[in-house]
Amino acid sequence: GSGSREAVERLVREHPVVVFMKGSPAQPLCGFSNAVVQILRLHGVEDYRAHDVLQDPDLRQGIKNYSNWPTIPQVYLNGEFVGGCDILLQMHQNGDLVEELKKLGIRSALLDAEKDQEKK
Repeated sequence: GSGSREAVERLVREHPVVVFMKGSPAQPLCGFSNAVVQILRLHGVEDYRAHDVLQDPDLRQGIKNYSNWPTIPQVYLNGEFVGGCDILLQMHQNGDLVEELKKLGIRSALLDAEKDQEKK
């Protein structure tokens, strides 16, 4: 089923940025999922795969087994498990997220925002 290790592996590798969340980016159904969406939006990352685990209990359990992480949301960059909301927020605050996105060939919108600040 969709919760098997192979199925989950395929999902985390199908896109450079993959998020397993409750609800959808347009309509997150929990505060933590919403926070992840907002952080990605701040960096201008609109092109990513989001999977709603509420639609699929199999996947919901499968992804927890796969990452060995008990909670949702979960963020994957380049097929690697990064963490949940707290870790993403930390990476956002300390600048690591900009670096990680750069490795994927994604330029964070925050870099351009900082440039604009300097001009003023």
